[in-house]
Amino acid sequence: MEYSEAAAYLDSFVNYEKKAFSYSTDLKLNRTYRLLEELGNPQHKFRTVHVAGTKGKGSVCAMVFSILREAGKRCGLYTSPHLVDFRERIRLIDREDGKDRLISEDEICELIETKIKPVVENVKQEEGMDGITFFEVYTAMAFEFFAEKGVDIGVIEVGMGGRLDATNVVRPIACGITPISYDHTDKLGPTLTLIAKEKSGIIKKGSFVVSAPQEEEAARVIRDVSEKMNARLYEVGKDISYRVLNSSIEGSTFNITGIWSEYPALSIPLIGSHQIVNGATAVGLVELLGFNGISIAQEAIKSGLEKVEWHGRFQILSREPLIIIDGAQNRASAKALKATVNDLFKGKRVMLILGILSDKDIEGIGNELCPMADKVIFTKANSPRAEEPVSLNARLSRFCKESIMRDNVRDAICEAVSNCSNNSLILITGSLYLVGEAIEYIKYNV
Repeated sequence: MEYSEAAAYLDSFVNYEKKAFSYSTDLKLNRTYRLLEELGNPQHKFRTVHVAGTKGKGSVCAMVFSILREAGKRCGLYTSPHLVDFRERIRLIDREDGKDRLISEDEICELIETKIKPVVENVKQEEGMDGITFFEVYTAMAFEFFAEKGVDIGVIEVGMGGRLDATNVVRPIACGITPISYDHTDKLGPTLTLIAKEKSGIIKKGSFVVSAPQEEEAARVIRDVSEKMNARLYEVGKDISYRVLNSSIEGSTFNITGIWSEYPALSIPLIGSHQIVNGATAVGLVELLGFNGISIAQEAIKSGLEKVEWHGRFQILSREPLIIIDGAQNRASAKALKATVNDLFKGKRVMLILGILSDKDIEGIGNELCPMADKVIFTKANSPRAEEPVSLNARLSRFCKESIMRDNVRDAICEAVSNCSNNSLILITGSLYLVGEAIEYIKYNV
């Protein structure tokens, strides 16, 4: 099987990242369970750290993965969505050199040809199994890959929600819940209570849980679910504390007082004070592994945070001109982005390139970001879920000092670059799909 054939096969499944769907009707864990059962339940052949939340869960997973790599553990990392190449979703620490890498094209071809396709085609014949999705197939492939490679621990990011997410078939030794805010309200519910119930669906009986700081409404749900599941809960801000020492465009330095130890002068290259909260959550998760006999040295925690990489999250793509990308996809993330820009780039002339998916809180995101920009360029990612620039302009121009529209990311970037000065900041955000396209274009053209 050629890689193009493998990619086409994966693309043949319904992809709810690209089309509308009913959360309670279309998402069914029984399909994932059946696929994995046919594969011999690979998800039970390695230990897992499972992370849900509205914002920051990918960053937390990347931090945990980096720490475990520095500790010499053979780990897998499964995240979503991807920015440029869907292989980004599956990473592995190579046994030979201890470095992490993406799953290779050859490995994808072999997995699909010898394992995934035969199992999927067999399961599809069963009653009620004809609606298998891209995410379910890719999740099954990730777990099979990790099992075949003999990983010690799989760090698994929830796709959406938690309770009905295809990843929620694992038996985690540590669960993490990052800050919960309003997102996917049409699917998860209109209140933080309902959203938190879905996110808390990853908490298993007798498990160990770390929660980032939450609004009290969400925190109450997490505490209640943890108590009902007889899970031991540790909260950042209560059981785990942090103190900021320094924050700049080079990253942040901070102290953490954790469950087991104190960690002075930790640093991360990821920009923004919210990444310090993510760092505290990640350290808490790593500490939870101690309850399962996995002790991680302080040196590995320090080194892992220093070396963490997580693209597309307040990332400086270019310094001349200054171009920053960030995948702010809801109001809370947009608010955090605004705070970081105001803190680190005060006085800069902000040119905002904004593209938002139609099922997101368009007014909420626009209300946070548009007023801080001297000029807003509304555009769209190449996705059927993307809101048209003309619609964004109609809905958000009242928040803007000046706004124009461009049909695609390329034209929006060209417009911004041609009009920027030495005091300009080009900020590209609103959708990870938009960010992915921007990365690809700027890599070869700016």
